[in-house]
Amino acid sequence: MKNMTSKNNSRPEQNIQTDFQKEMSYGDYLHLHKILDSQQRLSGHHDEMLFIIIHQTSELWMKLILHEVKAAISCIRNDNLEASFKMLSRVSRIQQQLIQSWNILSTLTPAEYMEFRDDLGKSSGFQSYQNRLIEFSLGNKNAHTLAVYKHDKNLFNQMQQALHEPSIYDEAVKAMFRRGLPINEQCLNRDYSEQYEPNESIELAWLEVYRNVNQYWDLYELAEKLVDIGSQQQLWRFNHVTTVERIIGHKTGTGGSSGVTYLKRALDQHFFPELWSLRTKI
Repeated sequence: MKNMTSKNNSRPEQNIQTDFQKEMSYGDYLHLHKILDSQQRLSGHHDEMLFIIIHQTSELWMKLILHEVKAAISCIRNDNLEASFKMLSRVSRIQQQLIQSWNILSTLTPAEYMEFRDDLGKSSGFQSYQNRLIEFSLGNKNAHTLAVYKHDKNLFNQMQQALHEPSIYDEAVKAMFRRGLPINEQCLNRDYSEQYEPNESIELAWLEVYRNVNQYWDLYELAEKLVDIGSQQQLWRFNHVTTVERIIGHKTGTGGSSGVTYLKRALDQHFFPELWSLRTKI
């Protein structure tokens, strides 16, 4: 019986497609030739491949985060909060993937990184426009960060537009207002290009939501999804800091930033502040 099973397993499936002269293959659909030909080491050092792939895959995951957050914002704007929950759950799962990627990069030792660091020139993760767009979409706005994109007019215009658009938190606040919760008018008509500042009326509105979960279940669920994303983004930042410190210590970043010192300052920038402060008052 064992030999018969082995022979059966070795037989080829009769209907498996093998002729792709006129059909689209797996590699064609995913454009794998383009993707897998994009890891061009400048130094030839073995570990540069790790460095490139970690950052390229991170950018792909960030692209998906932006895809999901943009759709979630549209749902919230149209008062279809429940439809946004799946998207936001997916974002937090993607963030976990990005957090884990730092653990892989941390296998790169300081001595190994120094073998090819100079070949990076002035390029730096600080310049990642997708990471900046994620920060903007979550409410962390800073017009000064756009200066590094001026060399690319189209990208700079895209970043300028994103800077002035309401974040997902701004849309959540507007959703509360449409549900009859009192929100200070200046919060509803603020300059979205400015860094978000906490407001007492928004905290009181969220407190009402948390104290009356049955009445405002969808707003309550939205708040918890945002807390998930905000905390995961902080974890991503923290793992970024510790990985960078492990590899280069307190050296200046390749892009000219103060490196670890700069990254540590970012840890103080919390997302959705009223969703955290209300926990003390509930």
